[in-house]
Amino acid sequence: MTSRKRMIACLALVAMGAGLFAALPMHAQGGDKYNARLAPAPPLGLRGERGSAFPTPASFVAGIGSASATLSGKKMSVTGTFEKMASAPTVAKVGLGLAPGARLDLILDLQLTKSTASTPPGTSGTLAGTFELTPAQIDGLKKGKMYIQINSESAPNGHLLGWLLK
Repeated sequence: MTSRKRMIACLALVAMGAGLFAALPMHAQGGDKYNARLAPAPPLGLRGERGSAFPTPASFVAGIGSASATLSGKKMSVTGTFEKMASAPTVAKVGLGLAPGARLDLILDLQLTKSTASTPPGTSGTLAGTFELTPAQIDGLKKGKMYIQINSESAPNGHLLGWLLK
């Protein structure tokens, strides 16, 4: 084989390798990435001070946070932070809704770590978790139906909420 033919054969192999690499699924290249902005949500079932005709006081659901998730195959890893909540968080969970923006079932427990340095203590911190998802849960995540919810003492049915989106 001449050097010119060898060079053409090498270039063809490099091009094929690059094409195969580009065709690999995302999880083989580090995983699909999702992000959520955690913002105050009107808690379900909590009424304003004067009855159902009035909104829940904003002071019950103050705070902000962010979270990210990586899906590699069936494994999803979640990390996040929150701060300036109106009351101490009690639990953090991953939920699966009927559609993006529509809450339904809280299905996975996240580890919640409260900061003692926050004012008042425990109103800031981190969340984390790693889970093996079912095919239906993976489909829900990819369709924007999965969310993160942090409940608190003053809002036991949802304080901060954010949808995991690409």
